[in-house]
Amino acid sequence: MKKLTRSELLSLETYSAERTDFRNRVLAHKANRRVEIGPHATLYFEDALTMQYQVQEMLRIERIFEADQIQEELDAYNPLIPDGTNLKATFMLEYPEVEERRQALARLLGVEKAVWLQVNGNERIRPIANEDLERETSDKTSAVHFLRFELSLEDIAGFKGDDSVSFGIDHDAYSHQIDASLEIKEALAADLEGQ
Repeated sequence: MKKLTRSELLSLETYSAERTDFRNRVLAHKANRRVEIGPHATLYFEDALTMQYQVQEMLRIERIFEADQIQEELDAYNPLIPDGTNLKATFMLEYPEVEERRQALARLLGVEKAVWLQVNGNERIRPIANEDLERETSDKTSAVHFLRFELSLEDIAGFKGDDSVSFGIDHDAYSHQIDASLEIKEALAADLEGQ
């Protein structure tokens, strides 16, 4: 997938006028890009449209219109766009109560390495996590991680074909798995090139 460029972004004025429609389009697009793994863990799969929305919102909130500052935002968000052989996701651990979240994040050290994706019973694909910065301390993990799943050509073909796709977490303190719906599988297959 190609990365976002300044020419693809809307000006602040145009974005302001089109924001509601654009936001509704993005929310509809995101509906089949969300994978809940158990009650507290969710993968939000990113692509060019979800990242354009993030960039447009940052430019709007910060009132950024200088070319170099716009490029900084693009440089920050473009790495989250899949490259055709991978899927990229924001992984969130969601606990509504502050104390419950604090205790869970202490128990879930290393959880980002326990996430997996599996196509048709093939070997589980573990993500490369947090390439931008370390998101864990010695006593707790972060509630937000960024994951990249690299798929083989065989897995890409299965993902785009009729094969089943599963997601899971096999951490000692949190173990769940889910089979992806056809709608989610098709939405994510659009991020993959090849076969």
